[in-house]
Amino acid sequence: MLSPARIAPKAPAVQRDSIAFVLDDGRRIEVLRVRDPRARRIRLSVDERGARLTLPLRASLISGERFLHEHRNWLSQQMAQHAQQAGERLQRGVTTSLPLRDAEVPLHWDTARAARLDFDADGALRFAAPANAGDAALRRALKDFYEAQGRMDVGRWLPKYIAGLPRAPRRITFKRTASQWGSLAPDGTLSLDLSLVLARPSAFEYVLVHELCHLIHADHSRRFWREVEARCPDWRAERAYFHAEGHRLKGRLRALLTG
Repeated sequence: MLSPARIAPKAPAVQRDSIAFVLDDGRRIEVLRVRDPRARRIRLSVDERGARLTLPLRASLISGERFLHEHRNWLSQQMAQHAQQAGERLQRGVTTSLPLRDAEVPLHWDTARAARLDFDADGALRFAAPANAGDAALRRALKDFYEAQGRMDVGRWLPKYIAGLPRAPRRITFKRTASQWGSLAPDGTLSLDLSLVLARPSAFEYVLVHELCHLIHADHSRRFWREVEARCPDWRAERAYFHAEGHRLKGRLRALLTG
């Protein structure tokens, strides 16, 4: 007699709702509350979409609200910072500098037949575009410029590392991601976050090294980190840099490219 097949218990679903919260300056905001079965601790985060409070299944709603109140000052600061970044969108004739390689580069505006951004003879940036060019056209030109600068940096660094790899990356792409800085697909495609061009060059180069070392070891084993350290001895400092500056870099690029 055949036994009935056992049905595996269904994993608990992620639950979402929102709660009202008043910041120190009197502003009333909505905080997204997420009960996530994968969460191991209570966590508060802020991005361009707003504030998010993540709770493990075992945490009570009261403990979550207490955590929110205990971090009220931090939350106010983060919300103010993201509001400032949102105001740093690309505006013709208004934007006077652009971030690049951990610096603010002066920006000048010109009228031309096609939208194009490049360096001038003095090392400043010059954004030339038709008088009737819309915001979307300007943002496309900025994205193209940043991607060209990223490819230029990778092209300068990559030859140093190719000889020690089992193979070269199949291709290299740039895209905007919510959390990752780089990834290596099974087919050998190496993807890099476009906001890396805003970071300090040594940190950008570390991410490239990190992903190239996955061509040797696909995991994050001790052997993998030995390969990284052999090529980038200061990788810990660069990783700490992203922990400190990562949200700012991604938020700044997002404000410029999405308006």
